[in-house]
Amino acid sequence: MPKAEGSCRKKDEWRLAKSADLLGVIPSPALVIDTRTSVKAANAAAFALLKGCERLSDLFTPPCAAQLAAALLATSATGVAQHGLELAIASGSGDIWLMAALAPYPQNGDLFLITLTDVSALKNRLAVSEAAERRWHSALVGSFSGVWEYRADLDQWYCSDIWRQMRGIGPDEPIQTETDAWLERIHPEDRERVAHYVERQTAGDPDYMIFDYRERHRDGHYLWIECRGSCVERYPDGRPLRIIGTDIDITARKQTEERLTHLSRRLKVALEVSRVGVFEADFDLGTSDWDDGMFALYGVDRNEEVKIGGLWESMLHPDDRGRVFDEVERHVANLLPFSDEYRVILRDGSTHYIRSRTLPFIDSDGHRKMIGANWDVTGDVVLHRELERAKTLAEARNAELEAAKARIEHIALHDYLTDLPNRRYLDQMLDRLAADCDERGQGLAALHIDLDRFKQVNDTLGHNAGDQMLRHAARVLRDAVRHDGDFVARIGGDEFVFLAPCDGNEDELAAMAERLIAELRRPVIFEGHECRAGASIGIAIERSGRIDARQLLLNADIALYHAKNAGRNRYEFFCRDRRHQMVTAHRLADDLMRALENDEFVPHYQFQFCARSLDVVGAEALVRWQHPGRGLLAPAEFLAVAEEIGIVAQIDGLLLEKAVADAARWRAEGLHVPKVSVNVSTRRLHDPHLTQKLAALAFEPGSVSFELLESIFLDESDEQARANLAHIRKLGIGIEIDDFGTGHASIVSLLRIGPDSLKIDRELVRDVTRSPEQRRLVGSIIDIGRSLNVKIIAEGVETRDHVRVLAKLGCDVLQGYGLAKPMGMEDTFAFLRAQSWRAT
Repeated sequence: MPKAEGSCRKKDEWRLAKSADLLGVIPSPALVIDTRTSVKAANAAAFALLKGCERLSDLFTPPCAAQLAAALLATSATGVAQHGLELAIASGSGDIWLMAALAPYPQNGDLFLITLTDVSALKNRLAVSEAAERRWHSALVGSFSGVWEYRADLDQWYCSDIWRQMRGIGPDEPIQTETDAWLERIHPEDRERVAHYVERQTAGDPDYMIFDYRERHRDGHYLWIECRGSCVERYPDGRPLRIIGTDIDITARKQTEERLTHLSRRLKVALEVSRVGVFEADFDLGTSDWDDGMFALYGVDRNEEVKIGGLWESMLHPDDRGRVFDEVERHVANLLPFSDEYRVILRDGSTHYIRSRTLPFIDSDGHRKMIGANWDVTGDVVLHRELERAKTLAEARNAELEAAKARIEHIALHDYLTDLPNRRYLDQMLDRLAADCDERGQGLAALHIDLDRFKQVNDTLGHNAGDQMLRHAARVLRDAVRHDGDFVARIGGDEFVFLAPCDGNEDELAAMAERLIAELRRPVIFEGHECRAGASIGIAIERSGRIDARQLLLNADIALYHAKNAGRNRYEFFCRDRRHQMVTAHRLADDLMRALENDEFVPHYQFQFCARSLDVVGAEALVRWQHPGRGLLAPAEFLAVAEEIGIVAQIDGLLLEKAVADAARWRAEGLHVPKVSVNVSTRRLHDPHLTQKLAALAFEPGSVSFELLESIFLDESDEQARANLAHIRKLGIGIEIDDFGTGHASIVSLLRIGPDSLKIDRELVRDVTRSPEQRRLVGSIIDIGRSLNVKIIAEGVETRDHVRVLAKLGCDVLQGYGLAKPMGMEDTFAFLRAQSWRAT
């Protein structure tokens, strides 16, 4: 042998010996093998497994040995380790399964390191699980249960073949899963109840896990279905994620129950005096001896011959005959006394129930005989059945009374439309929730929720649409309930209250309010229309300590008021300053009501001038409040509150009466003021009694003009406003559009209204003297007025330059502080006589 070759072999042997030492520290079987799976080195666990085999592949079943050989070839060719090889060793007590990991041996491409892990227990458990799954599947199929599952995250339904078969739906047919489509298949008498049960079942109520209902089969008939289901997985916010259940066709059972109920109603009470008959039969001679009672019992003539196998047997009911014969034969053969009950059909066709007590014996002659007594128990049987029926009815009535009581109590404490707790229930719960929070050292939060634009939905789409919006809001709030401590109630109209124990964390409550607003803002489809309504939420918190729950609700209401005033579709937290603002606003509202009673509202007049001649062509009546304590107040200080409490229309009417009277005083003094303009609010324009009120005033046609804000909504379908406008024109009252150019009115609106004048808003007039763009814009408005034969009035005339530029642009009438400031009636006489505006 060459020296170099010997040296290499020694090195390999040394490495293998070293490998054996290293393999010894591995607890599981580990070996070094060559491409033919011959074992070159192994640890103790591997030697115990080999049991004398020189090649590892000899341990395994042929398919697994081939799998190992293929893995060796792949590892040898690529140098990449192989993992997850499942190899089986055949054993008398069952296969032993090993998981193998194979890697090239370092510095020798013909050797491989392989480790083996026993996974027999894991394989067995897997097999047991698969067998259990097959058993459950077989059980479901065998019980004719239709399985269904709904995944909310995928919006996906799974329905088993049996579920489809019982409804007449093919395996590949699409299923209509929309709620309305499904409810359409439900029997009309069951729909409302089923919708409620499904809602409660989804909510996890254990009392609603099982219920039955009628559903229309594909061929048109209704079948009874027993539904068992529950929510097995939920989103973090409590909404259902997975709902699983089974349906069983219980039509046959229901039909049977119905037939039994029908039969039970038709049974009559029949109680007769029992009649007893005695007989003795000789089976060897085939004779039977009856006494008079037996003949009377069976309605047979006393002279008629009675033999075994003859008269009595012929009267037995066909359905009882085989059983009775078997019973007699068995007891006589064993000489056992017995009792029996059976039916007989008498000669008149009637069926009677006979109860018998019989004693077989052998007489002294060795004859097999039987002596017994029969009596008619037809009355007893019927009475027993009737009593059972009466008991069942009584129990049913008692259950109905209990259910009715529960329903009445539920109705008294819940809103009929949304099934949420009502104001009465809320009042009952307030102190209880506050006490619970005090006891646990928690705070209590109240969210007062009001739907935005709800009245608009009601007015435009009808109350059914509004009801749909309210039910949607109730579902959103009910789904937001986090635990038993939360409480939701509808307290009237479009208002709801959400009470929740809290630790004072405003961020958590703010996040809840944002979620509620986002959900309530989602559209609701009603009769093909998208109904949208936002929500405003007022939030108040009482932290741990003695909680005044009713004050908490009042604080939430104050916060809601500010949320709506801040633009709606938002939430606001209560703070003490806002309570002060509410008190101030309330006092102002009281003062306004008193001001109406005391006639404290007075007109101030700002005169209007011809742009060319500067002659007075009119005066605008502007409201002022002569407050007894605060002096003269401008509209900015009180008009918003007046609008809230709905008295603007009354103020408008009062101002009109005074303006008409003042115009008469001017004429009496010889002062020429051709017309007086009065602002008219939206509420007054929609007043159904406006025509009667105007008819009571004395004025010349053309001497009065009504100013309508451009922002007033004049819809074509608004019949009341259109009728009032038409009547105003008949009375000779002019129509002016105030604040024109702020972006609300359209040319179509102008054509429909047909005003006499347009008042250009002061914001457009302010820069007209130095801005070419503003001059072009104002000039365009004047051109529109000319094309429509409408006069143009410019507000905000402050300087002589304003007068010059606006007159040059073609404006008809000028109004502003540069010509005349608003002034009280008594100051107008001197102003009109002096004509000082001509010198400015």
